[in-house]
Amino acid sequence: MKIDFANLQIQYQTYKEKIDTNIQSILNKSNYILGEEVNILEQELQNFTKVKNAITCSSGTDAILLALMAIDVKPGDEIITTPFTWISTGEMIALLKAVPVFIDIEPDTYNLDSNLIEKAITKKTKAIMPVSLYGQPSDIDAIQAIADKYDLKVIIDGAQSFGSTYNKKTDSNLGDISITSFFPAKPLGCYGDGGAVFTNNDEYAKKIKSLRVHGQNKRHHHQYIGIGGRLDTIQAGVLLAKLENFKDELKVRNKVAEKYTNKLSKILQTPVIKPNRTSAWASYTLRVKNRDSLLLSLKESGIPTSIYYPTPLHLQECFQYLNYKKNDLPISEKASNEVISIPMNPFLSDEQIEFITYNIGENI
Repeated sequence: MKIDFANLQIQYQTYKEKIDTNIQSILNKSNYILGEEVNILEQELQNFTKVKNAITCSSGTDAILLALMAIDVKPGDEIITTPFTWISTGEMIALLKAVPVFIDIEPDTYNLDSNLIEKAITKKTKAIMPVSLYGQPSDIDAIQAIADKYDLKVIIDGAQSFGSTYNKKTDSNLGDISITSFFPAKPLGCYGDGGAVFTNNDEYAKKIKSLRVHGQNKRHHHQYIGIGGRLDTIQAGVLLAKLENFKDELKVRNKVAEKYTNKLSKILQTPVIKPNRTSAWASYTLRVKNRDSLLLSLKESGIPTSIYYPTPLHLQECFQYLNYKKNDLPISEKASNEVISIPMNPFLSDEQIEFITYNIGENI
């Protein structure tokens, strides 16, 4: 049986007519940079998220950078965040010569443990940046309460969670600024790199729009040091076509997750979604002791897998200068040795789900 991890080709064939029409329209107009489709997409993203301002950009990584620049992060500022995430989260902090302060995670959701935040706050702390890992928001009420107490900013790294909710609000509508990624394999993905920044703060939005075009506030006048961080118009055309069906895809992702959980929860640790939250299910991640042998067995059966993430950020070579040591953040380190993600997308058939879960059951 052929099983695809993300099923991007099936998704394209499903929406091919609309995607092709949008792309051809852009080609006909040859307006490839900040064309009208970008403005239309931003409006549709605002409608979807109920956020006042949606600003598209060139990637989820650049979205983090733009968010940090918008709150005026300076060298030496400290940003409290999680080590159990993709490199971009800590990387963009370090790129601005600020200091990522890594604290451990919850053992069930893998998100930032809000109980550990206050101990990590110093006079240099500028912001808290939780990551909505695997598609589920962190405990934002607790995080926001701490931020308010210490006058800190909250940036939500929602690169994996566009479409998720916390207390019935989209996670794009949380914190001072929220970001997402439109990398092709994300829940809402384009056909290259892309991202977006969301905020209800008009001043931040105005600054971010300037920062993404080299700090210009009008042509050839540069108010800030910025970046070339625009979303290509063609990618906006792709996202507009996909966004039309996104709510339905989220529902099917949840059904796929329910089927996995029903078949696997009695034999191993399956994802935990908190009662006041929904997940966008960027991945379906299990926890196993015998990961290497299971990876090999699933590979032999033609079942693709991935590990998100095999090395937490505090132990990455690029962050050696921060002087973290092994066992400093034990929950993150243990998770990195045990997590395994299996195929998750809205195009998995019941037969494929049965095949995947049967093979897991036979080999753990």
